[in-house]
Amino acid sequence: MTGETVVTGQPADSAWSPLRQPLFRNRLIASVLSNIGGWMQDTGATWLMTSLTRSPLLIALMQTAASLPVLLVGLPAGATADILDRRKLLIFWQSWMLVIAAVLSVLAFLGVIGPWMLLFLTLMLNIGAAMNNPAWQAIVPELVPRSELPQAISLNSAGYNLARAVGPALGGLTMAFFASPMLGGGAVFAVNAASFICVIFVLYVWRRKPLHTSDLPAERMLGSIRAGIRYVSYAPEIQRILVRAFLLTSCVAAMWALLAVVAQQDLKSGALGYGLLNGCIGLGAVAGAILLPHVRARFTSDVIVVSASVIFALVLAVMGFAHRTIYVVPALLLGGFAWTSTTSTFNIAVQLSAPAWVQARLLGSYQMVFQAGMAIGSAIWGAVAEHFGTAIALYAAAGGLLLGLPAARRFRIPSGRMADLSSARGLNRSDPTVLIELRPEDGPVLISVEYDIDPRTENAFLQAIECVRPIRLRDGAIRWALYHDSANPERYVENFLVESWAEYLRQRERLTMKDTAVIEKVRSFQKDGRPPSVSRMIYTPV
Repeated sequence: MTGETVVTGQPADSAWSPLRQPLFRNRLIASVLSNIGGWMQDTGATWLMTSLTRSPLLIALMQTAASLPVLLVGLPAGATADILDRRKLLIFWQSWMLVIAAVLSVLAFLGVIGPWMLLFLTLMLNIGAAMNNPAWQAIVPELVPRSELPQAISLNSAGYNLARAVGPALGGLTMAFFASPMLGGGAVFAVNAASFICVIFVLYVWRRKPLHTSDLPAERMLGSIRAGIRYVSYAPEIQRILVRAFLLTSCVAAMWALLAVVAQQDLKSGALGYGLLNGCIGLGAVAGAILLPHVRARFTSDVIVVSASVIFALVLAVMGFAHRTIYVVPALLLGGFAWTSTTSTFNIAVQLSAPAWVQARLLGSYQMVFQAGMAIGSAIWGAVAEHFGTAIALYAAAGGLLLGLPAARRFRIPSGRMADLSSARGLNRSDPTVLIELRPEDGPVLISVEYDIDPRTENAFLQAIECVRPIRLRDGAIRWALYHDSANPERYVENFLVESWAEYLRQRERLTMKDTAVIEKVRSFQKDGRPPSVSRMIYTPV
C-alpha cells in the first residue's frame, strides 16, 4: 500500500521547536501540573485502598476503574469532541474532575470512605478523564504546524511522564507525612482538585481557531459515532495500530495493576516506597520521551514496539522473581523507557493517520482499545494473583507478551512517508447541480459515475478504482459497487449510496489531498481526457 501515514525521523535540533508556539507551551505547562496532581491522586488512592483491604483483586480493580471508563465512553468522547466546541467541552470535563476530586478529599478527611466508595468515585473521576482526553489530544494540531506534530506529541509524552516521575513520589511522600492514610489521601485528593484550575484557566483565555469547519448542520451524536466506526472499518492502517495496542496493553497491565501488591507484600515498602517505585517508571519514561526522536530516526515503529515488548517481559519477570528493591528499580526504569516508546509510537501513528474531521473519534477509538487492554488485563492478572499468587500472574503476563510477538508480522504499524491528509476543499471543484428543492435530511442519495475506458487500460483502471472503494465507504457511503455494461465493453459505472443529502455534502468535504490523488488517478483512464459523467439521484417514495 502506498501513501501510508508514518512517523519519520526528525533532526535532533527540531525536537523543541513546538515550544516556540505560546499556545502549545501554555497547554504543556498546565498539562504537566495537572498530571502531577493526577499521579499523586493515583498513588494516594491505590495506597489508601491497600490500607482498606488486603485483597489483590480489589487493589487491582483500582487500575480497572482507571481504564474501564475509556472502554465505555471512548467513542462518545471522540464523537462529541469532533462535533462540539472542544474548548467548551474541555472546560466542562475539567470542572467535572475538579468536583469529584474535591468530594473524594472531603470524604477522606472525614474518614467515611470505604473500598467500594473509593472505587466508585475513582470510576467517576476517570469518566471525566475519558471524556476529556480525545478533545485534549485533538487540539494539538490546532496549536502547532503539522510538520511539527511528531515533536509536539513527543514533548507531550515527555511532560506526561515527567509528571509520572514526580507525581507518584510526591503522592507517596504526602501519604507518608500523615499518620493516617485517610488524612494523607484527603491531602492528595485536594492537591489534585486544585491542579485542574490551571488547565481551566488556560482553556478559558484560549481563542480557538478550529482546523475543520463546515457550513453544514452539525452531525448528531449517533451519526457521528457511526461515522467514526465506519472510518475505522475501512482504514487498515488504524486497525493494525488498534490490534497491536490491545495485545501489548492487556499484558503490560500486570505491571501497573500489581505494582502496589509487589511493593506492599514482597518488597515490604510503605506508601513512600510505592510512590518512588511508580516514580522510577516515570523517570524511565521521561528518558524515553527525550530519546524517542533519535530512536525513531533509526528504527521503524514495528522494531520499537517489538523491542519494548521484550523489555516489558523482562520487567514482569524481575517483578515476579526478585523480592529486593535494588533489582526491581532498574527493571522499572527500563519499563518506563519502553512504556513511553510504545505509547508515543502508537499515538503519533494514529494522529498522523487521521484527517481533521475525524481525528478526535479515531483518538477516542484508540484510547478505548488501549484502555480496554489495561482494564481487562488488570482484572485478569488481579484474579490470577488472587488465586495462584502474584509471581504466577507476572510470569503469565510476561509469557503473553512473548507469545504476541508474531503479530508484528501480520499487523504492521504504518511506515513510509507521511501522507497529505489536509482537506481538499480548497481545490476548485464545482458544486453539484441541483434543480429541485432539497432538504438536508432527504435521501438516500444514489451517486453514479460513468467511465469510458479503453480496453487496453482496463486492468490498470480496475486496480486503481479498487482503491476508491474504501475512500467512499470510509467517508460516508453505506454501499459501493462497480458495474460493467454488457452492451458496451468500454462503459463502467461506479455506484455508491449515501444515507442523506447532508451526508453526501459532508462526504465531499471530507476528501483529503491523498484521497483526491487516488480519485484523479482513476479519472486519468477516461478516454480522450473527458471528465466522467456524474449523476445524483434522490430516493423518492411511491
